[in-house]
Amino acid sequence: MSDNDQPHDGGQATETIFTYGAPQLKFGSGASAELGYDLSLTGAKRVLVVTDPGIAASGHPQRIADQMGRFGIEAQVFDQVHVEPTDESLALAVGWARENGPWDGFVAVGGGSTIDTAKAINLLSTNPGELMDYINAPIGQGRAPSEPLHPLVAVPTTTGTGAESTTICVLDVLSLKVKTGISHPRLRPAMAVIDPELTFSQPSGVTAAAGMDILCHALESWTARPYDSYPAKQPQQRVPYCGANPISDMWSAKAMSLLSGSFRTAVRDGKDAQARQAMAMAATFAGMGFGNAGVHIPHANAYPIAGQVTDFHPADYPGTEAMVPHGMAVALTAPEAFRFTFDADPERHVEAARLLDPSAQCPQDAREFLPEVLIALMRDIGIPNGIGAVGFGEVDVDQLVEGSLKQERLLSTAPKPVEADDLAGIFNRSLQLW
Repeated sequence: MSDNDQPHDGGQATETIFTYGAPQLKFGSGASAELGYDLSLTGAKRVLVVTDPGIAASGHPQRIADQMGRFGIEAQVFDQVHVEPTDESLALAVGWARENGPWDGFVAVGGGSTIDTAKAINLLSTNPGELMDYINAPIGQGRAPSEPLHPLVAVPTTTGTGAESTTICVLDVLSLKVKTGISHPRLRPAMAVIDPELTFSQPSGVTAAAGMDILCHALESWTARPYDSYPAKQPQQRVPYCGANPISDMWSAKAMSLLSGSFRTAVRDGKDAQARQAMAMAATFAGMGFGNAGVHIPHANAYPIAGQVTDFHPADYPGTEAMVPHGMAVALTAPEAFRFTFDADPERHVEAARLLDPSAQCPQDAREFLPEVLIALMRDIGIPNGIGAVGFGEVDVDQLVEGSLKQERLLSTAPKPVEADDLAGIFNRSLQLW
């Protein structure tokens, strides 16, 4: 019997197994030009290309659809994805796909909003029921799909969400003012095609917000509760987020190193090909890390921040609706979240700060090192100064805490227990960060 097999805490054995999953990957300039050939290998004959109006205007989705015809594939473009999907926008997209189907393959060309919308379309084009049947409990029923999904190829045009690597579809439930998700291994795209050339037109504000999502994916999975600290599971109990493990650590650490040399440059000069390629690779690596280890407090807090915003309009994002982009929402409580988790593993927090800024000096109080590195970066790339800068005040904290507590799947991945009072302290201290 190994050490980890020994019973702990009243006789319960701890976990000895971690899992890892990832899509087939194609990376590099020009990779998106090979999609028709790649899809032909799946046997698909009728494919839906999913995108949003802004990306559709670039011509990339139609170009990708057109090339499929050379391989005997009929492709149609749906270009009405809503940036930051809602239950209503997903229901409309699913309804359109059902009415105009059937389909035997899907291609998502866009950011996380597009890829998540395509995941929902795929799920509900192949399985019975409606969105709420599959949304994570306690908000939805948390039902697992009973039927296989069709091949989904994800082609990200932003660098940040990691949605091309993950098993998760994120959405706002408008009536509850909460962001939540659907999570199941079958939602993971069959293939991720990462073509850095498609990201060159990403505006500075989008690069900054989405880049903070990369950073927090890597940082949260690096600091997540270790896989071998959980009670031992039966095979049927295993979930995609299994906790920090040696493979996810490798991807997360490399993502942070790539960010350290490229993030500020990509925000400042979007035409810098080297920085764009490094950001695309960092996003991919971070997705492969957190898609298996999981994320925790900053992401749990981001959901109510995005879901409850009333009057904030970020630079470089389309539309007139109030919104806090997902990566920005994640970043706003990250410095305080990592102050809180520091004592769970001080060495990991210090190492993360060094990976993100090799030139930074560790202060006398090591707890401050990672928050200082994060705040310096956020200031440099134009992230708002805390949740107060996007319209929240002390009066909103209780409701934000309530929304965060609903993200049980995420908070269970935190490296130490998180109670309502802890979250309230993090939100209050995040009203203004500097």
